[in-house]
Order: sequence, then C-alpha cells, then structure tokens
Amino acid sequence: MSIVSSKPRKQRKLLYNAPYHKLSKLMSAQLSPQLREKYNRRSFPVRVGDTVKIMRGEYRGVEGKVTGVDRRRQYIYVENVTMKKADGTTKPRPIHVSNVMITQLKLDDKYRQAALTRGKEAE
Repeated sequence: MSIVSSKPRKQRKLLYNAPYHKLSKLMSAQLSPQLREKYNRRSFPVRVGDTVKIMRGEYRGVEGKVTGVDRRRQYIYVENVTMKKADGTTKPRPIHVSNVMITQLKLDDKYRQAALTRGKEAE
C-alpha cells in the first residue's frame, strides 16, 4: 500500500480504511540492535509469542511476551501489562505497536523465517 498523500487527514483515512490483509505489514515494530545486526533489517511485523520491550509510556522498560494482537486498532497486548477496572478485576492494557521494540522473535514458523531473509539475498 503506497501512501503518497501529504495531508495528515488523508494519511489517517488511508490507515483507518486499510484492508485487513495489509494491516499485518503496518503492525511492524523496530528490532533491537542485536536483531538488527543479525537479520540486516530495521523492523518486522509483531506476532503473538514475540518478546518485546515497551519504549514509551507508563510501562516504559517493561519486557514481556506478546499475548495478543489487534490489527484493526494497531495494538498489542503484553503479558504482565494490565490495568485495574473499577470493579477490581484486571484486564490487559493495549500498547500501540509503534511504542515497542522486538527483543526476541518467535521463529517456529518456516514462512516467518523466510520473510526475515526475503529481499536480503542480494546484499
């Protein structure tokens, strides 16, 4: 999906109205310096099972596994990052994908392993 428009309103419109199959690409987070060096890429889509470190907000510095991904809203849910509801119960706190850094990838899927090296053969 090429976003060519320069107006923020149109950028947001394209983001909110993006088709579901293109949202996975938008759910990318930056890789840690070690992973960046190893795989020769800057970012990669986040999936359940990846370990991430929260870089911004109230939970800055917290590291944990991704327990859920909400593509439509571009949020992820990290274990042990919860908020207390008025009735005393806890629920997972959504974290925007742009505010995290992937520290460990879950690579048990052969398609995901292929995606890491795809386009990097020439270099």
